[in-house]
Amino acid sequence: MTDSALSLLGLALRGNNLAVGEEPVAEACRTGRAKLVLTAADAAPNSVERAQRWAQAGAVPWIPAPWTKEELGGALGRSVCAMAALTDRGLAAALAAKLALRDEALRPIASLLEEKKKPRAQKPAVREI
Repeated sequence: MTDSALSLLGLALRGNNLAVGEEPVAEACRTGRAKLVLTAADAAPNSVERAQRWAQAGAVPWIPAPWTKEELGGALGRSVCAMAALTDRGLAAALAAKLALRDEALRPIASLLEEKKKPRAQKPAVREI
């Protein structure tokens, strides 16, 4: 399960839908592009606090990832990675759902992202006679 979740992050990176590192994550949160912020399980407390603060300021969910900096970085082609932000709502919802299968406490975040992912019902077209 976690391998497929890590693969999803790699897919997001290749699709340019992932901000990796402190500055890109901060910018994604500031500009409203971030849909989900992740921090590595062994990220420094200061890094986690900053990521949480940026996520809160951008009204974005934050999840502590179950992977170490090395595991997260390895999935992204780097030596280490302490934080990342998904910028695609569908990928964010899919990742949160995969992580919620592992940790039931993440179910509300997964549900929230899934609800936001659904398209809004369109109004029927009005035809003039």
